[in-house]
Formats: sequence, C-alpha cells, structure tokens
Amino acid sequence: MEHLLEVKNLEVRFALRFGELTAINGISFTLDKGERLGLVGESGAGKSVTGFAIINLISKPGYISGGHILFEGKELTRLPPEAVRDIRGNRISMIFQDPMMTLNPVLTIGTQMTETLMAHRNISKKEAENIALGKLQKVHIPSPERRLKQYPHEFSGGMRQRIVIAIALLTDPLMIIADEPTTALDVTIQAEIMDLLLELCESEDTGLILITHDLGVVSQVTEKIAVMYAGKIAESGYTDDVISNPRHPYTQGLIKALPESRESGTRLNQIPGMMPSLTSIPPGCAFHPRCMIRGTDCDTKVPALVSKDERERMVACHKVR
Repeated sequence: MEHLLEVKNLEVRFALRFGELTAINGISFTLDKGERLGLVGESGAGKSVTGFAIINLISKPGYISGGHILFEGKELTRLPPEAVRDIRGNRISMIFQDPMMTLNPVLTIGTQMTETLMAHRNISKKEAENIALGKLQKVHIPSPERRLKQYPHEFSGGMRQRIVIAIALLTDPLMIIADEPTTALDVTIQAEIMDLLLELCESEDTGLILITHDLGVVSQVTEKIAVMYAGKIAESGYTDDVISNPRHPYTQGLIKALPESRESGTRLNQIPGMMPSLTSIPPGCAFHPRCMIRGTDCDTKVPALVSKDERERMVACHKVR
C-alpha cells in the first residue's frame, strides 16, 4: 500500500561562512491517510526543520541536501516551485505556534479566509464565504457570520488558534503539520485545541504530524511517535508502546521528567546537560555525554536505528538489546 507521506533518509544542511552544519541527519518515517504521528524532542532536536522541509519552506542558507520526500507518490524535492506551491496550503496545510504571526492584523478574518480559498480554487467570493462559514462552524466558533467581519485582535488566543485551524482546513487538505500549536495557550485551552484537532482528523480522515516537546499531548492525540535528538530519530513506534515502555535512555529521561511521573512533594527529574548545538554535535551517539548507561562504543560509533520488536519499535542505541 502506498503511504500518504514517505520521508526517506532526509538530510537538511545550513551552508554558513565557516562550513556546513547538518540539522537533519538521515531521518525516515511514513504517514498514512488519517494517521497521526508525533515528532517529539527538546528544542534544537530538528522537529520544526523536518516540518518545514516537507513543505519546502527551508529558508536559505538552509537546503535539503539528501533523501526523498514522497507525497501521494510524488517526489516533492524534485517538483518545480509552482507545483510545490500548489500542494502547500492545498493538499498539505501547516499550523504554526503563534496564531498572531499567522493572521494578518489589518484584515478581517473573512477577508483572510476568502482570499486563501480564492488563491487555490476557481470560485466566487460568495462561494468562498460559504465555505469559510462552514469551516468556522466545524471548529466550534460561535456566531460565525459575525466573526467573519472581525479582526484578529478581537479574539482570545484560543479562538485565534481555532481560526488558524479553520484556515488550514479550508482546502480540505489530506495532511496537516501542526508545529507546537498550543505553546502560547493556557492548559485548559491547550486541551480543547488538541481535542479539536483529534476530532477533525478522525471526521475528515486527515493525516496529522504533531510537532511538540510535550509527551503528555502526544500520548492523547497520536497513534505513532518518533523521538528526535540532534537531528536524528532516537526511538519510534506506536505511541502507547513507547510511552508505557520506553527503550532509549533519552525517551526514558523525557518520560521521567514529566510532572505526573514523580511522587507529590519530590523534585522533578531532569536529564543532565543540554541538547548539543549544530556546531558541537559529539561524535558517536550524540546523546552519550548525557547518558547514564553509556558504554565504550557510544562515544565513537553512531548507533543505527534498528527494529527491537515485532510492533514496529525502532531504537538507535548500542546498549538496548
């Protein structure tokens, strides 16, 4: 069966004056229609760069230096810019962290939604307004007719993010990439937005790549997970399996750092050290300076991402058997 999205050995580099830096180092994963995948890791792991690479929005001096991105069987890295633009925002939509960076403050919501639709489809303004109304209803915006005439500053943060999701849904995309969509929101609104995304993916059969550092959010929404570290995938598999029985020491550290994993009144667990910068990724396993179980191979040999069970679990660690 052909996957909706297939990323094979993707490599992204940044060409700087003092040399090239590798931000994404040979990652591979797939996404099927209606499937939900979480890309997880600390800041600097390469999650957002992966999302931008899929829709060819890597800004110079960054560029895709290797690998393949297949969407509906088409090689996106080899398509002309016009063809990629037709897919981006039409077949693939992206939801960003901050809705105020996405929405134009001087245009009404209605204008932004109808212009988006008319850029991708040959329809009248009235047809575009009707579709926009339907999408606002779908994301549970009350009084959508009135809301279309309002400006972004007239909405709360949670409402703005719902509007951004409605805009992402305008063209009935097959896939949505959501890059930390709840970071700027308080906890109760976060839960509402994630419930909404889950509901929409299930009702529309839309594929979702959820980029986040929050394992709690991933466990509620996604079916599969890929844990990233320093531009590589450290562990991947079914979300329930990885959360309940993490195999890679980095994944174990992330789960132990969750507040709900400790007893009340005790200190939060934390992984010692920090994610390495692109200029100082250590040799061998990039995680070895922070790892509690490192061995002699870890500081010289790069571990391969290999299967560890029959449930599609993949782990890149010399010490995991």
